[in-house]
Amino acid sequence: MVRSEMLERIGNSKDTWDFIIIGGGATGLGTAIEAASRGYRAVLIEQSDFAKGTSSRSTKLIHGGVRYLQQGNITLVLEALKERGTLRQNAPHLVSNLPFVVPNYDWWEGPFYGIGLRVYDMLAGRHGFGHSKGLSKEKTLSYIPTLEPKGLRGGVIYYDGQFDDARLAVNMAETAAEQGATVLNYMKAVELIKTGDVVDGVVAEDMETGETYTLKAKAVINATGVFTDSIRQMDDPEAEAMISPSQGVHIVLDKSFLPGQSAVMVPHTADGRVLFAVPWHDHVIVGTTDTLVEDTPLEPRPLKEELDFLLEHAARYLTKDPAPDDVLSAFAGLRPLVSLSHDENTAAISRDHTVHISRSGLVTITGGKWTTYRKMAEDTIDQAAMLAHLDERPSVTATLNIHGYHNHPEQFGPLAVYGADAPAVQKVCREEPSYGKLLHPALPTRAGEVIWAVRHEMARTVEDVLSRRCRALLLNARAAMAMAPQVAGLMARELGKGSDWQDEQVAAFNELAAGYLVR
Repeated sequence: MVRSEMLERIGNSKDTWDFIIIGGGATGLGTAIEAASRGYRAVLIEQSDFAKGTSSRSTKLIHGGVRYLQQGNITLVLEALKERGTLRQNAPHLVSNLPFVVPNYDWWEGPFYGIGLRVYDMLAGRHGFGHSKGLSKEKTLSYIPTLEPKGLRGGVIYYDGQFDDARLAVNMAETAAEQGATVLNYMKAVELIKTGDVVDGVVAEDMETGETYTLKAKAVINATGVFTDSIRQMDDPEAEAMISPSQGVHIVLDKSFLPGQSAVMVPHTADGRVLFAVPWHDHVIVGTTDTLVEDTPLEPRPLKEELDFLLEHAARYLTKDPAPDDVLSAFAGLRPLVSLSHDENTAAISRDHTVHISRSGLVTITGGKWTTYRKMAEDTIDQAAMLAHLDERPSVTATLNIHGYHNHPEQFGPLAVYGADAPAVQKVCREEPSYGKLLHPALPTRAGEVIWAVRHEMARTVEDVLSRRCRALLLNARAAMAMAPQVAGLMARELGKGSDWQDEQVAAFNELAAGYLVR
């Protein structure tokens, strides 16, 4: 997957594409895979990097959604549980089982959550990840030794999925390319083209060079998540907003706060929110908040009250109480919730996905969740192909392996997230003695991974590497800042850039990373 080759494709193509897909997050990438694997000609453009926004800032869970079950949204849970199983089948190098313990401190919690989680198991059916069961106090503490023992009566254990969101997005971009799609990061849609009253193209600007491209298509698909309404208003300035963005914040702690391989899920905190503490890449992620916001910046920032909530509630349920100085990184993401009315709170706003077709034919797919991206994409291409009068072709993505597919990635140790690519990454790490060295003692990233990211994964900036190709920024912001000069130097050699570019990249990254620190 080489960006210069993708640019050649759009520069040389005079034919009309079947689909132009705007947005390079989970939904857009899934839609590109869906279209290309059916044999349609598709081009995807993303204004920044793949998964720059919401799709790299999740709780790292592939799940049916226990809280949606609580809300009575059985349809969403059923769909998500089925897609959870499909994704584990198609990307086992990135999706794995994770045990969750629900601690019980009140007498009613054991039977109440036990029954609810048995329903969850029943809904999963053959797509289940494991059977839930009740735990004694002693057994609960054996799973979560740092759980607050005072008042603990026992717990319930159930099983869900965990993944690396940005790594999966990169592999999805590679899958789309392998299926024949053209995928481009740093390519911004600046204008929709209409013939008569029908949207049939996009003017796209290369954010690196400023060059513009005029792309024509039989259908244009808006898959831009929280930026959905900005694209819709390019089509119709009077279009009513569909999205009520909600911010979710996570903090990352050292593994000592939650040793072992089990997560904690508190379904109902004192103020009614759900709390997760999840082991991930030898660290612990605590989240998440649910705060309605008005702005949708590319780089959202945690609010003080959100950080206070997470620290306070982590201290309430863990014996080791985290302080602000213990937070290695704090990151925020925006959920593209489909608004039902301006008076509803985020708990009531729909988590289901919506396919909307405007009067001029702009196809918009929004809402949903990471777990259901494939079904969202399938529904979108079904509708878009009908709109474009294309031959009907069945979906094949339910059994399509994602790039990197490998059933036993653990044999590759720290390179397990690369799956089948791991031997090739190891080969790059052996090209020069320095390529095999760690970039920082606190994290497992090696210099050769930077080279791999530039050559094969379309990494264009230091942020691309440290935030999404490896997860250094989310795991340990200070360590990532210390790594930035080395990463810039390695990238410059591959990209043919000079010292000024390196200095600019390091400065930009440090400014960005400072927002991940809790002061």
